[in-house]
Amino acid sequence: MSQYFQEKEATHQSGTNPHIASKRMLDDQAASSFMQQVYLTMLIGLGLTGISAWYVGTSPELLGFFYTGILRWIVMLAPLGLVIYLSARFHKMSFNGASTAFAIYSVVNGISLAFIFAIFTTGAIWKVFLITAGTYGAMALLGLLTNIDLSKMGSILYMALIGLIIASVVNFFMQSEPFDYIISGIGILIFCGLTAYDNQKLMRIGTQVDPDSEGAKKLAVMGALTLYLDFINLFLFLLRFFGGGDD
Repeated sequence: MSQYFQEKEATHQSGTNPHIASKRMLDDQAASSFMQQVYLTMLIGLGLTGISAWYVGTSPELLGFFYTGILRWIVMLAPLGLVIYLSARFHKMSFNGASTAFAIYSVVNGISLAFIFAIFTTGAIWKVFLITAGTYGAMALLGLLTNIDLSKMGSILYMALIGLIIASVVNFFMQSEPFDYIISGIGILIFCGLTAYDNQKLMRIGTQVDPDSEGAKKLAVMGALTLYLDFINLFLFLLRFFGGGDD
């Protein structure tokens, strides 16, 4: 947003064609409207996840139901399956279909995250949530306001993310606490970077679409899913890094 105002100021001072400045204004308005849709959808998803995680996580009966036998694996793997489904079927879905699928995913993911209430104290969870919100907000603003192109950084971060996943699988069998601590620290850095990158990428997409069109609304849902995943993963890595401090 500030980049547009800087460009507008430079345009005015250099006497550039006013039609160019007008186009930039329209692009900026479209991007702003698009990002509002993205953030609103993301916040709804986070709200559904938080409510379902808290509801299940604070009920010993529900925790016992969802985390017993084969249902435990279904609950743990269902979010991944839904993400794959959303990604594969996105182009064939209507806006309402994509929105419904995202809402269902948010609730199911909340149930899969309910276990954190059995491992960490409520105080630790709230503390890390606030740290996550502040960190995420700062990195999102960085991505939106910086004049630096983060495209190349995004490619590097996604390669680092693949390495992180492999390291996490290895440590699943090793059960090394120091290694887990290192993985958590690296994960925090990766998702801080991805938050900035994804926000900048979505802002640019917003300048190229009509925010009122069906296609743009569907893109906003997928954009919300991307930012949602950045937030959730950042929260989980921060929880592993700092969450053990409150007993």
